[in-house]
Amino acid sequence: MQRREVLAGVGSVGVLGGAGMAAIWGLPSSAGDRNASGNPVETNSATPDQITIETVDAPGSEAGELRVPAVDQPTFIDFFGTWCPPCIEQMPALAAAHERIGSEVLFLSVTNEAVGSAVTEDELVEWWDKHGGNWLLGLDPTAELTARYLAGGYPSAVVISPDGQVQWSDSGVKSTDELIMGIEQALVTGANA
Repeated sequence: MQRREVLAGVGSVGVLGGAGMAAIWGLPSSAGDRNASGNPVETNSATPDQITIETVDAPGSEAGELRVPAVDQPTFIDFFGTWCPPCIEQMPALAAAHERIGSEVLFLSVTNEAVGSAVTEDELVEWWDKHGGNWLLGLDPTAELTARYLAGGYPSAVVISPDGQVQWSDSGVKSTDELIMGIEQALVTGANA
């Protein structure tokens, strides 16, 4: 009887451990594609697995909700934090890239900071305005979008096709030309898919 109880206990630990891993990391993708964080990325669905994010009333942005990725055009996402000096350094290049090519993609900057506790929405908008933000500003409080698409450290940029496939991603401070080359590369890749 003791052997049976030990085996049942070991089996229970395995089931609970597997369920915990599935809860934390999600179920494996049949396509096997994963982002830089190791999380599954949906790539084979005709309709993308969209995430709804809140947008903020700030220069170039209106308060509301936005589904990412956009279904009618590629989506460019800049992941940033107000606490991040390289993100401040990145802002002029983002502004220039937005001005030159922002009409060809849904151009969006997103933070997963705890707006309301770590930083107030007013502080976020003030930071945004001070550093020249003039395009959509979004919040990812559950970090679901960040977990799916963050390419590495902050700042990080990604271009997603309308069907949810990552077409280009990179992290670190980029020049305007590097951002535009990444977006254009994604546009060409998406057009050839």
